[in-house]
Amino acid sequence: MAPSFGTSGLRGLVTELTPELVARYTHAFLAACPNGGALFVGRDLRPSSPRIAENVIEAALSAGLRVVDCGALSTPALALASLGAKASAIMITGSHIPADRNGLKFYVPSGEISKADEAAIVAAAENGSTLPMSKGTLEAAPQAAATYVERYAAAFGPAALGELRIGVYRHSSVARDEMEAALRALGAEVVSLAHSDTFIPVDTEAVDPATRSMLAQWCKEYGLDSVVSTDGDADRPMVTDAAGVVVPGDILGVLTALHLGATEICTPVSSNDMVNLVAGFDAVHMTRIGSPFVIAAMEEVLAHNPMAKVVGFEANGGFLLGYQAGMLAPLMTRDSLLPIIAPLVAAKATGKTLRETIGTLPPVFTAADRVQEIDREKAGALLAELIGSASARDDFFKSTGDIASLDLTDGLRVKTTKGEVVHLRPSGNAPEFRVYAQAATTARAEEIVAQYMRMLSERLG
Repeated sequence: MAPSFGTSGLRGLVTELTPELVARYTHAFLAACPNGGALFVGRDLRPSSPRIAENVIEAALSAGLRVVDCGALSTPALALASLGAKASAIMITGSHIPADRNGLKFYVPSGEISKADEAAIVAAAENGSTLPMSKGTLEAAPQAAATYVERYAAAFGPAALGELRIGVYRHSSVARDEMEAALRALGAEVVSLAHSDTFIPVDTEAVDPATRSMLAQWCKEYGLDSVVSTDGDADRPMVTDAAGVVVPGDILGVLTALHLGATEICTPVSSNDMVNLVAGFDAVHMTRIGSPFVIAAMEEVLAHNPMAKVVGFEANGGFLLGYQAGMLAPLMTRDSLLPIIAPLVAAKATGKTLRETIGTLPPVFTAADRVQEIDREKAGALLAELIGSASARDDFFKSTGDIASLDLTDGLRVKTTKGEVVHLRPSGNAPEFRVYAQAATTARAEEIVAQYMRMLSERLG
């Protein structure tokens, strides 16, 4: 699979992300998009990331830019640093996908690149566009991660999580130290769990059964109020309740939005429909899947009303803040620390557990998983068949019930006459097929996901 753009930047096999290809896309990005005269560079903890970061730095230096090497840090920490400096940035990360793959995530001085920027980068790479060759300068910014942590320490205060005992599943999250520092600064007692020097691909949107069992065991063994973690580059959170049950990312999004007092929500069609039932939200804007689409919707809201209290979040939990919320300045990129901290702070402030706080929300439940290592051509053909043929659709979804409506905003989202939802979507740049479900209970949503995972595995393996 040749490197390609998806919802989170350019991704591909490490063997295909050669120094020449990385340099070509770095030059294309700097030539096609605003860069502010500087490039901030960060990376996750994959074995290939230091080499790819060096390739990016060398390419940017050869184009005459001021390059700021931020080292290993979370994606939102890098974005906070580059946005503050009105500079561009490249994060070397493959997020949750296995270590044999990696990628580049691009930021212009105003934030994440748009789909129009992406098209311009691809065109420039194909045309071999470069900036005039000259010698740039290199400096380090080891304080960038600490600045990100201080953002939340200052906003919530030293007693916000006092008396809570929180486990941090360190695995190979690049934000493992950032998480621990932030939680301690807010008064929590932190228990470090399962540090790994080998990269472990954790998908916060599809936590496997073995990991779920491990989380529950940790909560019981250590008497924890929650276990928290992130994916590899820390733009997606993972949070459990005191029993070790993972809280879906879109529920974290709603709880965070409510705690911040947001009134307008932008979220993809894969998110829980419950967001439309919550009192206090004046408007909910549903988008295609991916932070560029969420950001575009947030920018449209702000164009109509610059004072709008608008936020965005995805089903994976990544949270985007579009307005000044107390001491928190806007940060319109997927963040993981805010949706970890805010729901726990909100629960503690009301004297409830996290599970009790979730229980105050409208009862709509979701589940998600992904079929991996699929044949992408077969996946595209199957989706096209289901979209184009009513008889094929009826046959494929018959075990779930009669189809009441279709949503083709992103992939195929089917709602049955019983009110259950099945949403199928192939990944844009990985050999994966996502399955989302929604039902009246968590058990039923998980049952639907398991059923369609089996069906897709048979069809696409």
